[in-house]
Amino acid sequence: MPFQMQPPQIHCTRGYRTKTPMHAAGPEVGVIAKSFIDQGQLVPDDVITRLILQELHKINETSWLLDGFPRTVSQAMALDKAFHINSVIDLNVPFQTIKGRLTARWIHPASGRVYNTEFNPPKVPEVDDLTGEPLIQREDDKPETVTKRLKGYEALTRPVLEYYQNKGVLETFSGTETNKIWPHVYAFLQAKLPDVNQK
Repeated sequence: MPFQMQPPQIHCTRGYRTKTPMHAAGPEVGVIAKSFIDQGQLVPDDVITRLILQELHKINETSWLLDGFPRTVSQAMALDKAFHINSVIDLNVPFQTIKGRLTARWIHPASGRVYNTEFNPPKVPEVDDLTGEPLIQREDDKPETVTKRLKGYEALTRPVLEYYQNKGVLETFSGTETNKIWPHVYAFLQAKLPDVNQK
């Protein structure tokens, strides 16, 4: 399963893609979910599982790809009860690589301009190029929050990888650069779904 810090997404062979609608089970769910995310925590199993399964039952497709779900063994077991899972992809990216990418983003609040210290840095660190005003980091982009979330994510998902490894459906791809990992993932998907289109 690809690493995903945002709400899970569903991708289908005909191009359908959606972020999990946090409000689907009632307006209070979105508020609860946001409070967990803001604190650097993952949204509870039962909320995410219910929403994902609801979405999948709405889709009349023969093939789909879940991005960021399941994250726990209980979610995996619930998914297995509802659907037949024939492949699980694990993108094995080093902890420090993920942390570096997630903490590199800085924002100018007034304009919404986004900078990245790795590939689109401001001319002066932490200062907006156009106004000279200070840039900020969102709470969920700060190093301490990212570290906390990554450690929690790893602790939850390691048993999920073992669960799917024991079922014989896990395929792991390791690396640090998308353009080097993706060709291998694409070749694997093409073998599983010959009609898949490269995007």
